[in-house]
Amino acid sequence: MNNPLRILRTLDQNLTLPAEISLFGRSALALGYAQLPGHFHNTQDVDGILSLAWLQRPDAHQDFWRAVERTNVELEPDNLYLTHLFRETDVILQPDWFNRRLRLNVGLQKLAVFRPATIDLILTKMARADDDDLQDIQFLLQQETLTRDQLETAFTLARLPDVAEIRELFNRARPKVLGLL
Repeated sequence: MNNPLRILRTLDQNLTLPAEISLFGRSALALGYAQLPGHFHNTQDVDGILSLAWLQRPDAHQDFWRAVERTNVELEPDNLYLTHLFRETDVILQPDWFNRRLRLNVGLQKLAVFRPATIDLILTKMARADDDDLQDIQFLLQQETLTRDQLETAFTLARLPDVAEIRELFNRARPKVLGLL
């Protein structure tokens, strides 16, 4: 079973109003690309990015937050959850990421699902750049032809969270990612 899709279907069923989510992490890989390793479907969570524009109207999203709570309660017995929801400023992304994201056709009624462009997904994986993240980056580089110049430009433009450890890990990951080309 595709765990990310199951989580999103449950969220969709718990919504009473239209909503949207931008995925990152393994759920974005599992739902955003064809020809992927089956283990991507085994991830037990869905990670989402909340845009600053969306966050400016917190009162407008009560239905979304209630649906997230109901989804997590419903899926808790199976250790599936939707709890990693980050502001866009808490994730490594290019400033124009929102305009380049892609809508995923996952067949939901109320929930529109997006993923960042491949190059932005690579940036999100550079916050830790552990072995799993580097394998995911390798997979992403196989999905889309990116040049060294494109990656270096993205590194320069990337908006990093104001966390010293993340900045340090990102800078350590840069040569590793370039080495995967």
